[in-house]
Amino acid sequence: MPFHHISDWLPTTAKEVEALGWDQPDVILFTGDAYVDHPSFGVPVIGRVLQAEGYKVAIVPQPNWRDDLRDFKKLGKPRLFFGVSAGNMDSMVNHYTANLRLRSDDAYTPGDRAGFRPDYAATRYAQILKRLFPDVPVVLGGIEASLRRLTHYDYWSNTIKPSILIESGADIVSYGLGERAIVDIAKALHNGFNMNLLRKLPQVAFVADAKYAERIAPQAIRLHSHEACAADPVKFGEKFVQIETESNKWQARTLIEPVGERFVVVNAPYPPQSTGELDRTYALPFTRLPHPRYKGKGAIPAYEMIRWSVNLHRGCFGGCSFCTISAHQGKFIASRSVQSILSEVETLTAMEGFKGVLTDLGGPSANMYGLSGKDPQACRLCARASCLWPKPCPNLRRDHRPLIDLYRRVRRVKGVKQAFIGSGIRYDLFLDNPDQSYLREVVTHHVGGRLKVAPEHTEAHVLGLMRKPDFGGYVRLQESFREICRQQGLNFQLIPYFISSHPGCTQRDMAQLAEKTGRMHLHLEQVQDFTPTPMTLSSVMYATGLNPYTGEKLFVARGQEEKKKQKSYFFKR
Repeated sequence: MPFHHISDWLPTTAKEVEALGWDQPDVILFTGDAYVDHPSFGVPVIGRVLQAEGYKVAIVPQPNWRDDLRDFKKLGKPRLFFGVSAGNMDSMVNHYTANLRLRSDDAYTPGDRAGFRPDYAATRYAQILKRLFPDVPVVLGGIEASLRRLTHYDYWSNTIKPSILIESGADIVSYGLGERAIVDIAKALHNGFNMNLLRKLPQVAFVADAKYAERIAPQAIRLHSHEACAADPVKFGEKFVQIETESNKWQARTLIEPVGERFVVVNAPYPPQSTGELDRTYALPFTRLPHPRYKGKGAIPAYEMIRWSVNLHRGCFGGCSFCTISAHQGKFIASRSVQSILSEVETLTAMEGFKGVLTDLGGPSANMYGLSGKDPQACRLCARASCLWPKPCPNLRRDHRPLIDLYRRVRRVKGVKQAFIGSGIRYDLFLDNPDQSYLREVVTHHVGGRLKVAPEHTEAHVLGLMRKPDFGGYVRLQESFREICRQQGLNFQLIPYFISSHPGCTQRDMAQLAEKTGRMHLHLEQVQDFTPTPMTLSSVMYATGLNPYTGEKLFVARGQEEKKKQKSYFFKR
């Protein structure tokens, strides 16, 4: 069903707020992205969740921080709080390449134009709002704030930075996926700003004094101070191990981090989302379209990429060292119901412009839908960072039959001509299946000529540091892929994804990669130079030159020339 009226979107201007008959919004959300009212965009999801609870929510997308700050003032004060997010990406990853060159594009902006958000956008927006409206609570959310909630290594300044709470002046961080937290925050602020109520909520971080930290200490884990971590790489690594271990538990403990005379407190998260909770989010009245304010300003590439895609689940138990997904979404899988997914597919088929092709039926990893532990109690007691590395957990249920059945039901929906799998596939989940039924289903029905997978490297010790399976698994995958293509008469390609300059990787390792992939005649189109992002094991190894779990000293390609040399091996075959 098409949406034609401006009121189908959350308001973005004073005129739109007035047209709704509001005296003032309850919540005003600021984001570094353009406003696309779609469940793949975090801030619109938060807005719709709050709206469903009866709150009046407005969105200010990509506010101008360079002028007289009118964008920050135009809607006045919200009744409850300002919500701030840098957007779907960390703003520094969005702005700069791995070689620290400024990008000339921004996929989350109309026309793919750069320059519509500041560096460290969440911090900058919060600082402005606290200066203009010091008595209004500022709640940070989104991936930039989530992964900077504690002391972290910042690649772009090459420093160990304190919690984003310290630099931004924000009152609270809602980390991870925020649907439950944001509703509880709104309820806590319903009768006025009461920090004591906010401090009782799960999945939030805030700054407290020594008296509060001392009171909760018996039930919490006290981390090394920010100052100690900035001065001592070993302590920084030790702290990361504590943080990651707790984040991978079903029931984590509160973390306390001293910073000067204050303390950053991170409360334990909510339990993983249920199917019903996830279904409710995707059933909210998204228009699934960019706001009309962007008409005539050019396409928004990030929207075009996901426009005809369907997300099946959240979370990832792969635990890759360089990936932020599990740190932000968690390692436990939350899957949507089949009916919720089919309902969304039917909605897409009825939308203007749909030509019968779904570009992706996926998620953080396409084939983790519906997977969990055989014994749930064993999962509740486990703190492994990865359910797949170094070997798949024997308690992990890896039955792909429900996912195969879902694919088949999607293909039967009227109006669907083709449904591709565009998300990455974890082949270590099914390689030991003798009949390769999942791979056969995907290759036969869901590949548009090219299937992309991510072996990441060829050398065993580098793969171990990445928490990725042995390269022999990719070799077996290639054999199975080619055999299926031969049987089906298909001329498809398997496209591998590789990373250079990961901590522990030397030029010799890259030379070996080039030699091995050259012998296999692989198409090295999907290649990337490693970028350290906050709150990942790889970024800690990059910053310290140590594996924090073993104390092993590692070679690290830090200089830009060294990184360029490593990447050049992709093209030297």
